[in-house]
Amino acid sequence: MIFFLFKPLDIKQQTFTDVPLFKLSDFTLYELNQEGLVTLMSGTHATRYSNRYVVSNINYTDNSKDFIANMKAKDGLYKDKTVDLSGGVVYHREDGLVFETQKITYNKETTILRANQKFIMYRGDDTMTGSSIVYNNKLNKVRATNIEAQYKLQEKKL
Repeated sequence: MIFFLFKPLDIKQQTFTDVPLFKLSDFTLYELNQEGLVTLMSGTHATRYSNRYVVSNINYTDNSKDFIANMKAKDGLYKDKTVDLSGGVVYHREDGLVFETQKITYNKETTILRANQKFIMYRGDDTMTGSSIVYNNKLNKVRATNIEAQYKLQEKKL
């Protein structure tokens, strides 16, 4: 008789597959190997998940190749040797090359930087603007679309 009056409860279970492991404020993360410092990442806030870091006000430095490359942005995502930056991205290489845009993807292993929106790149007085860019830090090669460049030619001294 009880079974007719009371209906069994249908309890729904919720599984959380993407739970943060921890959160950080005003942090600096160092990645070291046998040769020394490989990467340096800092920010004002970060959330660490099992497979990625989500960072606010990211400052990321890659010292793993010939040229040290520093990138700053409002937001960053570090996952699987790839850094995605968005919001006022500034890329600066130690030889004076500077690159500015709103969103980039940087592959740490290949040192290839990709941006599929407007950018400006400059070194000293030389500037280049365009609508998309692929830059290889290791090979020092640039492939861009819809570019406009301004270069000051230097006279060769005899």
